[in-house]
Amino acid sequence: MTDRAAESTDKVVYDLAADCTVDDLNVDGLYHATVDGVVEYGVFVQLADDLSGLVHDSKLPSGADNSHGDEVVVRLLEIRENGDLAFAAVEPADRPTEVVVHVPTITDVAELEAGEEATVEGEVVQIKQTSGPTVLRVRDATGIVACAAFEEAGVRAYPDLRLDDVVRVTGTVGDHNGGQQIEVTDVTHLESAGGTEVRERIEAAVTERAEPANVDPLIEWPTFEPVHEDLREVARLLRRTVLEGRPIRVRHHADGDGMCAALPIQLALENFVREVNADDDAARHLFKRLPSKAPFYEMEDVTRDLNFALEGRERHGQKLPFLLMLDNGSTEEDVPAYRNLAHYDVPIAVVDHHHPDPDAVRPLLDAHVNPYLHGGDYRVTTGMMCVELARMVDPSITDALRHVPAVAGLSDRSAANAMDDYLALAAEAGYEHEDLEAVGEALDYAAHWLRYSEGHPLVTDVLNIDCDDRDRHEELVGFLADRAERDATRQVEAVKPHVDHERLASGAHLYRVDLDEYAYRFTYPAPGKTTGKLHDRKVEEHGEPVVTVGYGPDFAVLRSDGVRLDIPQMVEELVEELPEAGVSGGGHLVVGSIKFVPGRREETLDTLFEKMGAAAIDEDLGATAGD
Repeated sequence: MTDRAAESTDKVVYDLAADCTVDDLNVDGLYHATVDGVVEYGVFVQLADDLSGLVHDSKLPSGADNSHGDEVVVRLLEIRENGDLAFAAVEPADRPTEVVVHVPTITDVAELEAGEEATVEGEVVQIKQTSGPTVLRVRDATGIVACAAFEEAGVRAYPDLRLDDVVRVTGTVGDHNGGQQIEVTDVTHLESAGGTEVRERIEAAVTERAEPANVDPLIEWPTFEPVHEDLREVARLLRRTVLEGRPIRVRHHADGDGMCAALPIQLALENFVREVNADDDAARHLFKRLPSKAPFYEMEDVTRDLNFALEGRERHGQKLPFLLMLDNGSTEEDVPAYRNLAHYDVPIAVVDHHHPDPDAVRPLLDAHVNPYLHGGDYRVTTGMMCVELARMVDPSITDALRHVPAVAGLSDRSAANAMDDYLALAAEAGYEHEDLEAVGEALDYAAHWLRYSEGHPLVTDVLNIDCDDRDRHEELVGFLADRAERDATRQVEAVKPHVDHERLASGAHLYRVDLDEYAYRFTYPAPGKTTGKLHDRKVEEHGEPVVTVGYGPDFAVLRSDGVRLDIPQMVEELVEELPEAGVSGGGHLVVGSIKFVPGRREETLDTLFEKMGAAAIDEDLGATAGD
């Protein structure tokens, strides 16, 4: 009970708001009341919706003639152990009235306990209408809780509420889907000053809690230092997104480095979602990861993502998601997709190591991390960066990720000097060089067959970042890597007799093959991987500068060692020189792909080969900007 009436109980009469409770009463306090019933032994009076009691006949003025609805002043004599209230009538007098507004005890979401009555204050971050109750997800400064309000089956409760409204929710805390849910008895929309105070309290707490963990990079690498600072901003955005109850959608390149980037992020964010939300099922609804076949955000992918997001808003009352692009998303080819999302104000962050077009994409992004922006290059792989990003979100997963940067580097053929340190770090975790290469091959193989599915249980076992069975991991990797090697060998043997060889003007070897005519189709490896495998064999044969091109009716895949190519620049030149060829594409400086109109294939390839011949020989290319 409060001491509201303790100072001047004989001078002030309290007028209780309708939602006041026994906590707002004081023994000996004077209260305005309404006669609610007359019986032989006294009268019942009501002070608020849920506050009523008896004025015994002995406590009524002599000769009093009360009837239902009369306004009276009463003194609270006793609050009995069973909750009954006993009053005495007071002669009307010229006393001031003070209005009492009920201020409930507010419980933090993080402190909710099953079986207890509780009141929380916060912002509505989701409104979902089920076939039964209306489920509101409400966030305060400590977390997010689901609140089930029932009007009648399938009928929207509290229909005037909207996303981002500030509310006070009262109800009973129950168990639901392994977590907690409030069974609502009342929701009050807090407006004006009350709502502003709650918003400010939440914002201050979220700003503090969104700060990334202060973790040092796993290895010392000067080239990585400026990238590390950029990653902190992305970690801050991701943590804030989780704290705001907004879904996160991750798109990543469907290869080994892309997997090494996305899976640590998924593990870290799902852990943080579970930490923030009172119900354990939240991660399933608030995080989605999907691979992308192309090294850029295709219109097909963005259309699917946008439609999925709009359906989620319509059917589940969710906010539109935060989009995180990994191992793609830095080039001008991504711009149309980003502009499509801009119509709906979808926030976007990119972590990538492909050669970027910053002037084209940066105005459309909330954050852009790319080593090229700091004088580095593709040898700082996206997987390496995302391991550090994941540790900033959730440092507790560090030990599970020590081998992942090495897998990412080997998968993407990083020639950085830092690879020795990453390999040593992986060795401390029990992974030898050949083990890591097998994991990378197994990831590529799994990604090929998964196509557009995330395959979370399978790929986490392959990468062994959230797997509780090391033996199963090793057996699975061995099986998938062996199958990958078998299929790749069969593919290379099929195309070898049809490979054309010539010397470029620079003296470098050029190997080219029509994959549409001579490679197995619709199986592993795909054209890019086939070209890479063939290229590796040619480099092993003579160790001289080598360029390998695998092509089809409307595409070409490029690989280079010892030749200073600039594939993004060559694509720009082809677009300008052959406007009728419809050229597009890009990638790294020495690894990439292009597309073109089938009828202009020969002209496009001939012009491309001329440009390759003009590129300088650089046998020490592996020791330049990346270190």
